[in-house]
Amino acid sequence: MASLLVALLVAASTLVLGTVPAQAGSRGVGYEGTLGFLGAYSTEVDGRQAYCIDLGAASPFGQTSGPRTVTSLDSLSRQQLAELNYVLDRWGQSSDPTITAAVALFVWSVADSGTYNSHGISGDDYYVARAPSGVRGAILDNLAEMRQEAGVNAVTDPSLSLALAMQDQDAGTLTVQAHPSSLQGTATLSDAVFADGGSSRTVGAGQYQITGTPAGGAASYRVEASMSVAAAGYGAQVDLYTTAESQRLISAVAGSSTGLSAEARTPVIELDFQPEIGTQVASRFVAEGDVFVDNLTVTVTKGSWINVDGRPVPVTATGTLYGPFDEQPTEAAAPPAGARVAGAEEVTLIGAGSYTSPGTITAPESGFYTWVWQIDKTAQGGNSKYLTGSFTDRFGRVAETAVTPFQPKAVSEADQHLAIPGDALTDTITVASSNGAWLKRDGAFIPVVFEGTAYQVPGTLPPTQDDSVPTGAVALGTVKVTADGPGVYSSPAVIAPTGGFVTWVWQVKKASQPEWVRDYLAANWTDAYGIPVETTSVRWPVTTTSLMREYNVHEGGRAFDTMTVTGFPANHGEFAGDGYWQADVDELVHTVYGPFDTDAVLTDDLDLSSAPVLTTITTPARNGVYRLGYTDADRITPTVPGYYVLETTFAGDDRVQPYQSSPADVLERFYVPPTPEVELPVTVITQATPAVLVGELFGDTVLVQGTVPEGATLVFRAYGPQAANQGPVCEAAFYESDPIPVTQPGVYTSGTTSVDQPGNVYWIETLYDKDGTMLVEGTCGAPGETTVVSEQPETLTVTTMAVAEVALGEPAHDTAKVTGTIPADTTLTFEAYRQDGDTATCTADELVFTSEQIEVTGPVEYTSAAVVFDRAGTYYWIETLHDAEGEVIHRGLCGAPNETTTVTEVPETPTPTPPSTPPASETPDTPNRPTSLAQTGANGPLLPLGIAGGVFALAGALTLWFGRRLALYRERNGYIREEDQAFLDLVEHDEG
Repeated sequence: MASLLVALLVAASTLVLGTVPAQAGSRGVGYEGTLGFLGAYSTEVDGRQAYCIDLGAASPFGQTSGPRTVTSLDSLSRQQLAELNYVLDRWGQSSDPTITAAVALFVWSVADSGTYNSHGISGDDYYVARAPSGVRGAILDNLAEMRQEAGVNAVTDPSLSLALAMQDQDAGTLTVQAHPSSLQGTATLSDAVFADGGSSRTVGAGQYQITGTPAGGAASYRVEASMSVAAAGYGAQVDLYTTAESQRLISAVAGSSTGLSAEARTPVIELDFQPEIGTQVASRFVAEGDVFVDNLTVTVTKGSWINVDGRPVPVTATGTLYGPFDEQPTEAAAPPAGARVAGAEEVTLIGAGSYTSPGTITAPESGFYTWVWQIDKTAQGGNSKYLTGSFTDRFGRVAETAVTPFQPKAVSEADQHLAIPGDALTDTITVASSNGAWLKRDGAFIPVVFEGTAYQVPGTLPPTQDDSVPTGAVALGTVKVTADGPGVYSSPAVIAPTGGFVTWVWQVKKASQPEWVRDYLAANWTDAYGIPVETTSVRWPVTTTSLMREYNVHEGGRAFDTMTVTGFPANHGEFAGDGYWQADVDELVHTVYGPFDTDAVLTDDLDLSSAPVLTTITTPARNGVYRLGYTDADRITPTVPGYYVLETTFAGDDRVQPYQSSPADVLERFYVPPTPEVELPVTVITQATPAVLVGELFGDTVLVQGTVPEGATLVFRAYGPQAANQGPVCEAAFYESDPIPVTQPGVYTSGTTSVDQPGNVYWIETLYDKDGTMLVEGTCGAPGETTVVSEQPETLTVTTMAVAEVALGEPAHDTAKVTGTIPADTTLTFEAYRQDGDTATCTADELVFTSEQIEVTGPVEYTSAAVVFDRAGTYYWIETLHDAEGEVIHRGLCGAPNETTTVTEVPETPTPTPPSTPPASETPDTPNRPTSLAQTGANGPLLPLGIAGGVFALAGALTLWFGRRLALYRERNGYIREEDQAFLDLVEHDEG
């Protein structure tokens, strides 16, 4: 009851007091109930909310003073003061009555715990009853939270300290120590930043990574840190408000004096920096003799470039150029041992950026050259302290490598010193680089295409060495050799022309190389023209056409031969040699061998080394007509019966092939019959054209010997063509001559024919008597009776034959026989050049005749228009073939064999004395009838008859000779007598 009475009294007094008007203070946020007020008071001093600490005292409605910060209060401990300060700061100014009510309960339970718990029940339960029942649970929950947090976070003495530690020049740690650990504030760095890049950051207790940010170019710096913490509510202290004879009020300590601050700084940090160099050559390819230039890009990988006394610290960089190497070096950390050094250069660096090397090193030879740049810290003198360390570039980087191209060249030597027309000409070239190594790529030599052109040398003399190809040189063909590195290579073949000198010229053209190769080659290269060892002499073939004046010569009589020599260059005999090519051999040897018992031994296989020799005659080795046996110095006088043959030989020289006529040539034989003359059996010796091309004319020739019966006739038959690997078959003749009357021993010809396909053509000759009875017949496939017909060659070939000699006022012409594959729309022209000196020259100044263009439609003979030269002298002919575009595809040589026409003055014509007996050659005969050679008499009783026969034969021979000249003249004018046809057929066959 007493307790109840006290409670009622307290409640009543509270109600009475609560109704007194406020003068200096008033109730703040809280609950007003029948049991009393529960919450905060609002002070008149600073308008803050404060809380009562005296439960039994009157309400503080009087004049209130304060606040005054106290660090001791009554008998409270410092921890209790700190907890009061913490709770009052955190929740004391709330506008939520459930919170301010909980603060009031917390303050009473600490500051006046005796009274608070003096009611026999929990003070919390007792005093929370002042609040409405609906909010009491929330008030008590808030109270529990305040007690829990105050026990953890309230401290008697809050503190803050900072510490800076640098791991290196840049990276460091800021350590924040705070009591309590929940304290937070803004930390500010000087010359440093936090990990997020900012120099300020809100932090609490802990460690924070920082990065120094010294001023650019600074040689040293220090990092500073400062931090301030608003520490209101922390510490063993409260603000105290007093009102006379009323309750005391407390609130959390307020104002700036409650903040904490700290600072820290590092010692002076000495700085250094690390420059590095990256380079790119100014030019990937540097010609020999040019300078190497490297472009440097300097960066700073650590720190910044330091300035001293306002200027950047100079750093010396050294670049070493290694090389040459024959291929791109493999990238490595360091050059290989023993690597060659082309030179070194220095560049002074004064900051990051671009630099160019001085360019003092010139390219000495071909190869790959690679830069290695270095910064040696120990070589920087007093500035070395500013460098972190040395720097060395990597070796062999492609970007830092320049290439000096190599110059491929070739030294060649013709594989054939001497050749003949139609031979395959090849050249051997030894290739190398003339300015250093032959470069490689990916371990293999860079391939180079060499082009070799074989030129027909103008004229008939060896070429003169020159750096350029003369205008008149004609390219016979161009071949290519791909050289896969230095070494020896053989060229493809070029077919030798008809005759003359052929010289090789080799070259390397960058435009002819694969595109990727071109930059590795220094320049185009061309060989000299006319180098002796690169030249081949395609020796001219000599031909002789001869005819013994008569076949039968009496014992002790004289034989006469007329020989036409062709094939020698016009200036043969004049070339005295030049040290590499031998001088001309100016001698033809004509040897009469015999006697032989039978003419059967006169074959191509006859061994003349042991054969009897009647006489030997020499003539100059030059073109012309030679009459042998007509003077006492060269007389041919057989004294022993038998068979004789004249053979002509030429030893050969560097311009003309060796030559030897055949002992089987029936036109070069004569016979000395025994005395007395006896009737001999009829025999025949045949000699067919040995070889021709498809479409060319060919025929057969027969020498009839013995006693020929009256009325005999001769028929020639040709069979085939047949395959060479099959046995001869002569069943159906594709050609049969008309019967040819045979009146006496002599040479008879078949006439000519041709075929349109290759193969072997077999000839058979048959001699009939007047009744048609066969006297002699050849056999199918007999030796000398086969003509081999070959396909026209692929290679275009031109063989020419000009009229050798004409009298002034007579027409002359040139003939060209074209064989091989002829391009479409090919045309032919003939030119004639007058010669005024000893040297063969065919220039515009000597040109006296140019023919019209002749269309070349197939592999046949073409003849120029006739031309009458206006004065005597020597004229050289040149034939030229042009393709459809007008390009020269063949041109003859000035002074070539068979291309000379000699124009003679017209001789005075003597008054002729008619012979007493008409010459046999002028007796009318049937067409295609050959001229026969009369037998002469023998010694003994028939001598007068023989002498008469000799006179007769001499007259006939002279008539024949004159007749031949006349026939040639008429041939030039397009007219041939029927009775001359057989003789001309014979000459044409033999010359062909």
